[in-house]
Amino acid sequence: MSTTKHTFRVEGMHCGSCALLIDDALEDLPGVHSTQTSVKQGASTVELDISETSPEDVIGVIEELGYRATSFV
Repeated sequence: MSTTKHTFRVEGMHCGSCALLIDDALEDLPGVHSTQTSVKQGASTVELDISETSPEDVIGVIEELGYRATSFV
């Protein structure tokens, strides 16, 4: 198991409920150990096991919720 942290830029959040919605959805992904989404920073930091869930999977979940997401490099 290889756990790494990835930070994603998230656009379209307007309030704390948006961040909670994203965190709840990401925590349902296999291999996600923690999430921290900030409206103020416009970002989500996710600790995940990349053997179970890829950064692209995280972006897909965020975008399914109606937000725009890109990976910070």
